[in-house]
Amino acid sequence: MSSTQPHMDEETQAKLKEFESTHRSGTGINRAIYLIGILMAFSHIYINTLGTFPELWVSAFHFAGFGIMCTLLTPASSKLTKSKLALGVDLVLVAALICLPIYIMLFEDALYDRGVTFVTGDWIASAVAVLLALELIRRTAGWFIPALIFVALTYVVLWGSLISGPFSFPGLSLETLLYRSFFSTDGMFGSISRISWSFVFMFILFGAFLVKSGAGDFIIELSRAAASKMVGGPGFVAVLGSGLMGSVSGSSVANTVSTGVITIPLMQKAGFPARFAAGIEAAASTGGQLMPPVMGAGAFIMASYTQVSYVTIISVAAIPALLYFLSVAFFVRVEAKRSNVVQTMEDGVSAMSVLKQGWHHILPLGGLVTMLIQGFTPTYAAGFAILIVIASSWLSKTHRMGVIEILDAMAQGARNMSTTAVLLVGIGLVVNVISTTGVGNTFSLMITSWAGGSLFFTIILVALASLILGMGLPVTASYIVLGTLSAPALYNLIAESQMLEMLASGQLPETAHAIFMLVDPSVISQLGQSMPIEQATQLLSQVPSDFKGMLYEQALGAEAIAMFLVTAHMIIFWLSQDSNVTPPVCLTAFAAAAIAKTPPMRTGVTAWKLAKGLYIIPLLMAYTPLIGGDAETLLRLTVFGIFGLYAFVAVMEGYLEDKLNLVSRGLLLFAAIAMLWPDLHIGLQFVGLVIFLAVFISGKRSFTLNQNEQHA
Repeated sequence: MSSTQPHMDEETQAKLKEFESTHRSGTGINRAIYLIGILMAFSHIYINTLGTFPELWVSAFHFAGFGIMCTLLTPASSKLTKSKLALGVDLVLVAALICLPIYIMLFEDALYDRGVTFVTGDWIASAVAVLLALELIRRTAGWFIPALIFVALTYVVLWGSLISGPFSFPGLSLETLLYRSFFSTDGMFGSISRISWSFVFMFILFGAFLVKSGAGDFIIELSRAAASKMVGGPGFVAVLGSGLMGSVSGSSVANTVSTGVITIPLMQKAGFPARFAAGIEAAASTGGQLMPPVMGAGAFIMASYTQVSYVTIISVAAIPALLYFLSVAFFVRVEAKRSNVVQTMEDGVSAMSVLKQGWHHILPLGGLVTMLIQGFTPTYAAGFAILIVIASSWLSKTHRMGVIEILDAMAQGARNMSTTAVLLVGIGLVVNVISTTGVGNTFSLMITSWAGGSLFFTIILVALASLILGMGLPVTASYIVLGTLSAPALYNLIAESQMLEMLASGQLPETAHAIFMLVDPSVISQLGQSMPIEQATQLLSQVPSDFKGMLYEQALGAEAIAMFLVTAHMIIFWLSQDSNVTPPVCLTAFAAAAIAKTPPMRTGVTAWKLAKGLYIIPLLMAYTPLIGGDAETLLRLTVFGIFGLYAFVAVMEGYLEDKLNLVSRGLLLFAAIAMLWPDLHIGLQFVGLVIFLAVFISGKRSFTLNQNEQHA
């Protein structure tokens, strides 16, 4: 299979380097990072498959190892990459990082023997650990997250007791805070760290092995072959290739750089406007974080938060991700017709030919999915899938993985993980503060109050909060913080809306009547009858908050309750992605602009427009059973959702196969609303579908006639 690695001019390469951290270079540093990476990969594979060590020890080792890699790779300032003095100081930090897990292993028992009373060594070790986390995150992700952590920690011990109102907190001693941050499984080395060293690392390592085996080239070649005959083929290559790459990489910027250097020049050559080409790549690459199985670590964190299995999470995430990529593809189709994009990809290579050469790249993903379905843990399944990658690579003539290639993949996987590991460990400090102080519940109640109990306005507030947080936080960190703060509010409103529908329809199960009997026995006679939604709202408002959870479970069922919680987290996770493509800070769009040589901010605006699915599909999740619905319901939602999104894109662009007049645009707007609006009668949805098809066919005929007249 021919390599798809493109040639980039020096200007483009220079611009792309702006999106990477300024790293040290040199034979000694590179060799050290390579060897440490192999050590970390080997140790994590063993820990996740065969080893049985205390989680606190593993988390401390995880932080120390990847912290050492970050320290050696990224100096304190970009101006110090060549400084020997700075390297000497960093070697002292390396020594401190090595001491941290050793200290925990040697002195943890002694701390408990003293009744969790600190001695000098405990103070030093815990304080150094927190300071190192702040510094390493500052080096790799900027000032915002360390500032957020500093504000959170000082809130607990200093200023929380000085403020009044709902956020007042009596405070904890510094000793208690440092204990919870370093020695307990609530802070740095808590659940977020465990997700990092288990699920996230194993899947990032799996992705590194796939890339090393040539799967990246196979994905691009397959996308090109599959889309070559379509109108606007290069644009569909960007959508399909970014979706497939994102399903294993989980990084939108990396996705943009790896696929964009191929797809953006192809789109420009075919006749797409440069800014549109960059916007499509940014929007499609952002969708890579929504695509199972990796989802930018979101699936693993979501499974931990909701206590719903990872397999269930990625199963319910698949259809929304498909709808998102189709929404981006519809923009490609519309722009291709409007810009008269020419066919540039007829190189004679068919999709079947590409599959014949690279079919073995499908085996690892197939093995991974099979093992997950069979009930194996994600970490074990990922480890076994790595073995399949190695074995299947020997079916290739060009990318066979020997010992050197395996070590290279391990080192690269560890290097790819280093920044993420440090970031997730540090974010654990914020999560610890939120859970310790109860700020999350307070914030959820405030969101509900500000939104007036409206689910729609709550989603708007969450979207605004995610955009603001996303200006300084990476997507995964933004989701963790926002999910901890606002998921309870969203969950309660989603469950409440379903409860109100059940009450209004008179379908409340007998098992749930007991709660109302305790509150007001006189309403029992009304529960089996249909009633106005206002009356249902009044009835539900009489139930104390402490009893509502029990009522929801009895009325709706434990499985439905779990899906509502997943829905709340999925909405937040989707909305957290908007910072990738929304100005003023949209690194994914900026990376695409660097390749297309277009103005970054204007490219960001274009990408934001093309990624409208990030806002529409979460609304569908909130108001329909798109997450966790039965097969018949999901089929209906998917079919009408696809055509509804296409109609919405046409209304936005004023074009569907041909230019739309005001009447056609108005009809399509009605069609889009009819097909996307929740709980409409299926007859109205079919009316919307018929209108869409009529306008589509009319536009196609009009476009063909115009083309014939021009050629005549």
